[in-house]
Amino acid sequence: MNNNNTTQLTLGAKVKNARKAAGFTQEQLAEKLGVSRQAITKWEADKGLPDIENIKLLSKALDVSIDYLLDDENELDMSVMREPVSLGDYDYKPSFSGRWIKKVGKKDMVVKEKYPDCEIRMLMAQQINTKSEKIVDNLIGFLTDAPFGIPEFISGCKNADNEYYLVNKGDKQLLVMVTEEFIESRQLSQKITGKKFVIGQLRFTDCGVLK
Repeated sequence: MNNNNTTQLTLGAKVKNARKAAGFTQEQLAEKLGVSRQAITKWEADKGLPDIENIKLLSKALDVSIDYLLDDENELDMSVMREPVSLGDYDYKPSFSGRWIKKVGKKDMVVKEKYPDCEIRMLMAQQINTKSEKIVDNLIGFLTDAPFGIPEFISGCKNADNEYYLVNKGDKQLLVMVTEEFIESRQLSQKITGKKFVIGQLRFTDCGVLK
């Protein structure tokens, strides 16, 4: 989440935070990467840097982007909880007062069931292209006169089947994602106050309170 008043995280701090969020010990992460535990310790203490191959392995093992690991402006939000869901267990009938798309309405029901006494705000998410994707995107737009290029279109489709919500639970704020298979709740390290904000590689727009 971008915030000019927050302290930028080092690569080591990001690896450590992401490892804890993924539920790995240093030994478990080292085993996944095929390196020693001492190597993980050095990386997390910023006493050594992983090479590009290990950066790729860290990205995959910890489910974070390479851009996140290498970009000083991103922060990882902590306390991630994921639970399986079955949309088939929910009976949603589209109406004038609710969502028109049945699948989206069912995801609304999932998050309301999980957080019944909380304010739930609907979010619209847009993928932020990496630097290389932006270059290709601009090139395609220049060559074809298209309003946007293929990478932007593909990025926009990446999260098409996911619904995002901002949940205010007491003094905590959660970013919640509901897919067809699970609900993932991520406690935010910084409170969101604006209508538009960025977390990781996603740009969000607050679409109002879920009724």
